[in-house]
Amino acid sequence: MIRMSRRLLIPLGALALLASTPLPAHAQEVLDGIAAVVNDDVVTFSQVREMVGPRERQVRETLKGEAMIEKIKEIRLQAVNDLIDRQLILQEFKKNKFTIPDYVVEDRIQAITREEFGGDRAAFIRTLNAQGYTLDRFRQIEMEKIIVQSMRVQLVKANTIIPDSKIREAYQKNIEEYTSEEQIKLRMLVLRGTGSEDGGGRRRMLEEIRAKIVGGAPFEDLARMYSEDSTQEQGGDWGWINRRTLNESLSKIAFGLKPGEVSKIIELSGSYYLLYCEAKKPTTVKSFTEVRGELEKKLVQAERQKAQSEWIEKLRKKAYIKVY
Repeated sequence: MIRMSRRLLIPLGALALLASTPLPAHAQEVLDGIAAVVNDDVVTFSQVREMVGPRERQVRETLKGEAMIEKIKEIRLQAVNDLIDRQLILQEFKKNKFTIPDYVVEDRIQAITREEFGGDRAAFIRTLNAQGYTLDRFRQIEMEKIIVQSMRVQLVKANTIIPDSKIREAYQKNIEEYTSEEQIKLRMLVLRGTGSEDGGGRRRMLEEIRAKIVGGAPFEDLARMYSEDSTQEQGGDWGWINRRTLNESLSKIAFGLKPGEVSKIIELSGSYYLLYCEAKKPTTVKSFTEVRGELEKKLVQAERQKAQSEWIEKLRKKAYIKVY
């Protein structure tokens, strides 16, 4: 028999309406209702609020108007589905007459008290009360978390094996994730075009600067003295760059330099450039051996998630579910 006595049925569309204005605490205690029915159990609106509270507060701080209402509606609808799944798992646990010893939950509470409250149980309980929880309610929540986690883990064999061929296939498919592209550590000295000034004079000036650099003068010192770009104070330092950092013309020249080599004078759109390559990093690709363990772990997790999703879907198909 579905338990609906003394509760107000709230259509799911009301989630959006109620999202626009937060309810006072006393109103929340009075206004409760059924967001969904799962076989003989119900998911209440207060459970939805309990689950989404922190996320809703964040949304209200960052969004306004219709955008806020739509985002909160989305969050609450997702919470309803998550709560339905949780209820199905709890029902399956009960149906199979599984048990969780009470000491497991108490150990969890003691761990929280020790790690987050320095062992002060009174401070822990005061915090619960301030957040609207009784110790019994918190104990129930933790018990349900443990049950859900245990049931999900039980689905998947501990020795899930991923064939080596599948791991290699994933490696080839995601090779870019394990590739570090070519980079150079670049310094640049720029003399901007003025339009009215003799361009040949500025070019000759840069030729003199280049001659000093080739003769052993530190590029960074001359860049601090003469450069007219945003990196002047840093001695023309652009740090490590890839081929997309500069325009195609400058990039081609920069990546053609050897470490310790200064470019010839480059004229581009009326300005004059000197490029200096301090160091180079070639393109590198992590080998399959290096990433095999990481890839296998990801694939095992994906298989477990797939198994859990399929299990939940089977439970949903066998269940009576009604969302209001």
